[in-house]
Amino acid sequence: MQHQNDTAEALRATGHRVTIQRVAVLDAIRGMEGHVAVDQVAAKVREKHPQMDLATVYRTAGLLSRLHLLNEVSIGGVSHYEYALPGQRHGHMVCEHCGRTIHASTTHLDELREALLRDTGFELHVEHLTMSGLCRECRQDEGHSHSGHTHAQTQHHKHPSATETGRQQ
Repeated sequence: MQHQNDTAEALRATGHRVTIQRVAVLDAIRGMEGHVAVDQVAAKVREKHPQMDLATVYRTAGLLSRLHLLNEVSIGGVSHYEYALPGQRHGHMVCEHCGRTIHASTTHLDELREALLRDTGFELHVEHLTMSGLCRECRQDEGHSHSGHTHAQTQHHKHPSATETGRQQ
């Protein structure tokens, strides 16, 4: 029950109403590992709330992301979400070739955030930042290390840990 109380408090802290849908989606994502797609979240939510439809889960996850309660990352053009642990902000790096998702420490991004704020007045929210490029393993593969080239995600080249979109091990 403490888990649901924490979820309700997190929602209240944003100034938004605590609804069954918001609590269910936030709790489902909080209990799942790594970056999860909305259809995975909907399946988990439906275990306790079979009447909740996919559109509601999409809208709710989007709202929770805008409230900084979830981190959102686009993987292959599909939004994935993870629970935003308080005090543990990070960006995401997605390999254009294998799809691996790697957390990017804000220490690498704070200088950029400060420069953008100073020079343009734009406040960058690094926890919503997704950068694309090539992971270490794909860069080492012959033919993948040149810059400026976008790789389409392929099925023939997967690293053992790249099949999961969770946290880098």
